[in-house]
Amino acid sequence: MRVITGSARGTRLTAPEGIETRPTSDMTKEAVFSILQFELEGAYVLDLFAGSGQMGIEALSRGAASCTFVDISRQAQEAIRRNLAAAKLTGPVKVAAMEAEAYLASCREAFDIAFLDPPYGQGLLEKILPLAAAKMKETGIIVCEMEKKEEPLEMARDFALYKVYRYGKAKIATYRRP
Repeated sequence: MRVITGSARGTRLTAPEGIETRPTSDMTKEAVFSILQFELEGAYVLDLFAGSGQMGIEALSRGAASCTFVDISRQAQEAIRRNLAAAKLTGPVKVAAMEAEAYLASCREAFDIAFLDPPYGQGLLEKILPLAAAKMKETGIIVCEMEKKEEPLEMARDFALYKVYRYGKAKIATYRRP
């Protein structure tokens, strides 16, 4: 796992120990950032279920203004901090040590881009996606990674399913306001 491009290009990232974290493949990550390439500069990013933090770190490397990483796992929080240090990304970043739902309930910020990659097969996306949609700016985009066999929601508050992409075992669903 590495940072693909930008200021931290080539930096190797580590994932937390154990099987709870499922890092996004480089192929999927490249595809996601190809979709977002013109929306990253100066963006406020939310990385929910952050794991290693690779999606938020990639966004920061490509010019995002800030990123909030949210993960309940202490191992994930430590991996995110190590990866930020390795990538020399020390700007406006926050690592929130809490569950995604609790974070969204207390958050007062609005985001341009949100990455949601909850554990597969637990129904968390259906619960968290509408809460994340409430924290998005008018022109925001939500990017959800899910298992290939899962069906994405058609709507989350005023965000509609925009496009669905398939990459190996994963499916990426993007949401925008119509």
